[in-house]
Amino acid sequence: MSSLTQGLRFDLEWRITLFTLVMVPLMVSLGFWQLQRAQEKAHLAAAFEERQQRAPAPVSGLWDKNAESLAYLPVQLIGSFLPDKYYLLDNQVQHGQFGYEVLGILRLSDNGGSVLVNLGWVAGDAARRVLPAVPMVEGTVKISGHIYVAPGEPFMLAEQQLGNAWPELIQAVEMDKLGPALAALQGDRVFPFPVRIDAGEPGALQVDWQLVNMSPQTHQGYAVQWFAMAAVLFVFFLFRSSNLWQVITGSGSSASK
Repeated sequence: MSSLTQGLRFDLEWRITLFTLVMVPLMVSLGFWQLQRAQEKAHLAAAFEERQQRAPAPVSGLWDKNAESLAYLPVQLIGSFLPDKYYLLDNQVQHGQFGYEVLGILRLSDNGGSVLVNLGWVAGDAARRVLPAVPMVEGTVKISGHIYVAPGEPFMLAEQQLGNAWPELIQAVEMDKLGPALAALQGDRVFPFPVRIDAGEPGALQVDWQLVNMSPQTHQGYAVQWFAMAAVLFVFFLFRSSNLWQVITGSGSSASK
């Protein structure tokens, strides 16, 4: 070990050194960030599985609950859908096919307000010439689903503007905008979070809800890639900026003899 340290010499080139000093910590931090995301997704999946074991709860007792306690909570709804008014959530792709998610407006029985119910996916016209016609199930229905609380603010290129034409095409489910608009339309309160319907329920379309857009294992794989790239860059820096290779192979000492 002493001969190694005595024979090791550095010749630092400032551009490579600066690049390494910036990129190695950055890639290591990105690796740890991916591990953190993997842990968050694992906790989310565990919470979802735990709540799915619960019996569906009536919405009537959930209006004042906070978002954390409501996320993925199974619920049961009884009411009737407005026959000619629904939202189409744009740019929803399934199995490579363009389409929309359909959000119907369910008026709860006994004047209990309204709930925005995501009925699932429907194929759309790729040329965007016409919007799909989605007939709502008629009469009073009893359906089950789970409350969906979005994990963060949706990304949009411009502020979403709501109109008065139905079906209403939307870019994101912004309940802070949709809620007041529906309340004005209905003259009644609107549940603050949408409900994703269960497959096979009355009015359900193609239902394949994804809990997360990326699994914990995928995040872990990305973390390994970031750590590996940081290690490769650091090793490259060592060999490029020193005589480490000659010291390891002994070529430097033999050449001096």
